[in-house]
Amino acid sequence: MKFIDTIKNVFKIEELRNRIMVTLGLLLVYRFGAQVVLPGIDASKLSEFAGKFDAGGIGGLLNAFTGGAFANASVFALGIMPYISASIVVQLMQIAVPYLQKLQKEGESGRKKINQITRWLTIGICLVQAPSYLFGLPALGVPVEAFILGQTPMFYVSSTIILVTGCIFAMWLGEKITDKGIGNGISILIMVGIIATLPLSFAQEFASRVLESNGGLIMILIELVIWFVIILASVMLVMAVRKIPVQYARRTASGGYEKNIFGARQFIPLKLNASGVMPIIFAQAIMFVPSAVASLSESEMAQSIQAAFSDIFGLWYNIVFAALIIVFTYFYTAITVPTNKMADDLKRSGGFIPGIKPGTDTAELLDRIMSQITLPGSIFLALIAVFPAFVVKLMGIQQGWALFYGGTSLLIMVGVAIDTMQQINSYLLNRHYDGLMKSGKNRKAVA
Repeated sequence: MKFIDTIKNVFKIEELRNRIMVTLGLLLVYRFGAQVVLPGIDASKLSEFAGKFDAGGIGGLLNAFTGGAFANASVFALGIMPYISASIVVQLMQIAVPYLQKLQKEGESGRKKINQITRWLTIGICLVQAPSYLFGLPALGVPVEAFILGQTPMFYVSSTIILVTGCIFAMWLGEKITDKGIGNGISILIMVGIIATLPLSFAQEFASRVLESNGGLIMILIELVIWFVIILASVMLVMAVRKIPVQYARRTASGGYEKNIFGARQFIPLKLNASGVMPIIFAQAIMFVPSAVASLSESEMAQSIQAAFSDIFGLWYNIVFAALIIVFTYFYTAITVPTNKMADDLKRSGGFIPGIKPGTDTAELLDRIMSQITLPGSIFLALIAVFPAFVVKLMGIQQGWALFYGGTSLLIMVGVAIDTMQQINSYLLNRHYDGLMKSGKNRKAVA
């Protein structure tokens, strides 16, 4: 009942209610677009093509991120991933390119210019990926008769324009959700795409266990229990922080009046997994390379390498995958957690870590602590990333359903859900209601 009351409180706040409705409306548009097949392709003849992505594998992973649009040959077949790739490239370039470093320091105006650069780079990536996708359709299993107007230059040019436009439109939807809706729009689009494939994956697993007498309902129950445990572990990984105590010798607070606060105590929260899912995304991109390079050769060794790195549930694939995740976790944490800047800001604000000199000593301490907590965080992240391979090999779970037992899919769903709930929570607390994270009676407004 308390949870139901909290949900009612959500819709009592007009601004929050409007934002939720805008978010749901834009998501409906995105999901509708994922079902619209490219002009010139017969949707009724894509069943064999779509079936290749139901069993998991690399194709199933790509299809999951686009919410089935990839297998539908949809106008949103590229999804939002080109924009994610462009954002990663721009973020990495900010380390080495002085112009981007300058823009980063210019505040809001600089951020707008960086966003514009990211958008143009997204178009460039789409112009490469769209023709590759179209030319690869026959090789992936789309029959020749599915191309109603034939595989003509006109078809490829028009479809490329449509795919690029679809990606840009999806990017626009994400930005509108961020501005007018609730949560981070781009992340929500990815999460919704992943969740869209969940019912079918579970239905296939259920049919395999129950209808084919392969373990029955007891195995389904065991799988669900393990799944909830993994979700709990992912939540702990996302939320875990190391609190570094900070002492302020003197601070001035104002709230209609001013007063001096002596000896105020606060904390610097250093996240156990400061890099989020980015190491998995980086590692996943690298793991596509060996198979692609090996496919260029017909030697026996090249064929074995291609086979090993094409099976995302194989032993060698997951060993290399886990090692890359650990390496990229350290790399991404180093470039996104500016310990020197944190120490300088702390010094300017009159704060210090008890027993540590402000400035260089503080930066060295923060850097050392980050290195220490990043190791268990990276190992934990790697274990969650490769856990789908364990459940496939040890429990015989269907590959499509196994993708939800870890990796990028699960961490994205958990991270986006927590971020969205925190935003809703802040609206409730600001209106003197209990938040989603806390039960109890409505809080009374302070006169």
